[in-house]
Amino acid sequence: MFKFNLDKYDYKYIHFIGIGGISMSGLAQLLISKGYKVSGSDRSESKIINHLREIGSTIYIGQRKENITNPDLVVYTDAILDDNEELIAAKSVGCPVVTRGVFLGALMRNYKNSIAVSGSHGKSTTTSMISKILMHSDVDATILLGGELDEMKGNVRVGSEDYLVTEACEYKGNIRYYYPQTLIVLNIDEDHLDYYKDLNDIVNTFKEYLSNQDANSLTITNLNEENNKLIFDSVKGRLITYAQENEDADYNAINIKFDEVGRPNFDLRFPDGSIEHFELGVIGRHNINNAMASIISTYENGIPVETIRTNLVKYTGLDRRMQIIGFVDDATIMTDYGHHPSEIQVTLDALAEHTKGKLICVWQPHTYSRTKTLFNDFLNCFDSADEVIVTDIYAAREKFDPTIHSKDVVDALTKKGINAKYIGEFEDARDYIYKDIEKNDLVLTTGCGNPDVLARMIVEDQNK
Repeated sequence: MFKFNLDKYDYKYIHFIGIGGISMSGLAQLLISKGYKVSGSDRSESKIINHLREIGSTIYIGQRKENITNPDLVVYTDAILDDNEELIAAKSVGCPVVTRGVFLGALMRNYKNSIAVSGSHGKSTTTSMISKILMHSDVDATILLGGELDEMKGNVRVGSEDYLVTEACEYKGNIRYYYPQTLIVLNIDEDHLDYYKDLNDIVNTFKEYLSNQDANSLTITNLNEENNKLIFDSVKGRLITYAQENEDADYNAINIKFDEVGRPNFDLRFPDGSIEHFELGVIGRHNINNAMASIISTYENGIPVETIRTNLVKYTGLDRRMQIIGFVDDATIMTDYGHHPSEIQVTLDALAEHTKGKLICVWQPHTYSRTKTLFNDFLNCFDSADEVIVTDIYAAREKFDPTIHSKDVVDALTKKGINAKYIGEFEDARDYIYKDIEKNDLVLTTGCGNPDVLARMIVEDQNK
């Protein structure tokens, strides 16, 4: 087992392959703040890369063997393949090499208390809700987010070694390396099927994750998510369930209401029968689930209810999570990170309930493998949209696959009766939207590639 003691400096110089990723950059910033020498490489310049340079990291654009200059440790992201020049060079000189997941798991063991948020959907939102609460409590938490929170001016906060709050992504089985004291499982769904064989494979990975617990650990999970029940028999410590309008749950959300723009408020019945009222600053029924996980994890770790309540209503969301980018001719332009069918559906359902004009969804499919394996699920997630525009597939870590194309999805959606069209390039989609939108319409660009770029183009280019 790889071990990393944050205070011993056994690895004084650490190199990150793929340092520009949101999680990798957070780890790099944490180490820099602790006095470590950090370098890294990535494919292109970005705001994150510039910030890492500003705080003292050496950054290489492009990944070449010459970038390996006698580091004590190399950490690489899951997107890095075995034929990567830097990875080969590091191994050839006998430098210790670990994945991001293994490194994060070893780092987690440095903290007295840790809260890790796992699940197929909602991790970043829930983690940032927890962070918002803890930042305004007496707890000096270290925080690693999968998105940028304005109040943190980024995605990382360096606090004491008493508390660590982090996301715990299941991709490539990384959660097997994590050892949190408070373990949140939001949901378990079929995703990352370029790595997992099927849902059963994913469930077994979560069970392995739970096997890392001890008798003093805490597992918090949604009782209304059927797949979550498949891992209950693997919980070693205390199990706490929550749900909306389910009397069997330990924490039960009741009397759910929404304001005129879709922000929920609800009563939460605690295990002792007491009831507390909460209001949210973000829209959508799905955010009640994220809020409950945040409430329970902080309350069970000693945070007063009033601190939780006050800061939840002030939480207005992460960058790229149902984010309003601007307005064009009295139409609202938003962007979202949702890329799995379930995520897209809950977001569109939430927006449709309060949109006065047309709801136009511009979807950028993410990876060929996800588009193929979840093809039928994608056909059923756009029902709440009045119009769907599908751009070219964002390949990310994958090579071109000629057996799947965005046009295939559009053809199938059209046959199903969905008003869908293929517009491959962002510039063409922007121009079409200018002609299409009317007052009170809402345009949502969604995906985990770069659909936020299109949203900003629509807003910023309108007067050109």
